[in-house]
Amino acid sequence: MKREIIKTLDGSTTIRLPEWDECYHSKHGAIQEAKHVFIKNGLSLFENPVTILEIGFGTGLNAFITFLESVRKEQTIDYVGVEAYPVEGDEILEMNYAEELEALEFSNIFEKMHKSQWDEKTEISSRFSLTKRKQFFHEINDFEIFDLIYFDAFGYRVQPDLWSTEIFQKMYNSLKPGGVLVTYAARGVVKRSMIAVGFTVEKLAGPPGKREMFRALKNPLK
Repeated sequence: MKREIIKTLDGSTTIRLPEWDECYHSKHGAIQEAKHVFIKNGLSLFENPVTILEIGFGTGLNAFITFLESVRKEQTIDYVGVEAYPVEGDEILEMNYAEELEALEFSNIFEKMHKSQWDEKTEISSRFSLTKRKQFFHEINDFEIFDLIYFDAFGYRVQPDLWSTEIFQKMYNSLKPGGVLVTYAARGVVKRSMIAVGFTVEKLAGPPGKREMFRALKNPLK
């Protein structure tokens, strides 16, 4: 499938699949979307330490922004990113995230994330560890390991099977009690799948270019 590098409206890059008319990140702003959905409405809810599962490691943008947050907040993070089809090295070289995030001093960290071995835990820094798992989402069988899930799969329009009750059951099982899943999605069919497996679903304001998004809670604490 043909792939092309494009700039999104906030100046940050992403990968576009013309055949699907689908991007790895929002064309309205890759960095803005990541910060709004996954940091503001996800990571910010947690204190030290936190375990994170990312569904769709992709370009590594979400992991990199999360690393920067770990530096800013002195937060210890154990990060697991699942990806069935890893992004190629030459495409990674064209991603401008360190520059756009004004974090050029950490550009070596972004490179280290992508050069780290698959299916092995890598100490990215004293506070941030990364495990990239080359795995299909339906193969995930973790049980009550994660505090937070970044659900960043390709959209329902092009891959509805990734948003099924079966997949969300695996997400629910993977979270600790009181855990949280955040996603850019806000379709009714997605909400129904989440509720069917036991999640309590909140509808929140979406990132630039998108009116709404979902945050799902497992056994929300009273």
